[in-house]
Amino acid sequence: MAPLDFLDHLLNFIAPAFAVGFLCALLGRFGLRPPGQRMAWWVQGTVNFGVGIAVLAAGLVVFGQDGRMATYAALVVACATSQWLVSGAWRR
Repeated sequence: MAPLDFLDHLLNFIAPAFAVGFLCALLGRFGLRPPGQRMAWWVQGTVNFGVGIAVLAAGLVVFGQDGRMATYAALVVACATSQWLVSGAWRR
């Protein structure tokens, strides 16, 4: 595989984690605001993005291929849980 093809495949593999992670962080701003200091939205998005990549990699290992709906469902649940944790909503 050529290097540009590999880069294309890698970027397409992590694109769902990027989209879901940063959308969770941005849309989390419109919910109820927890008291006290909060992380910046881009820090929350980066944490969610990292969690999302880990979930997609785990789905690739478990199922042997990417793009399974179960992996995407786990991605949404994991990013939502990560957003809940980094936003401090668990303190309420």
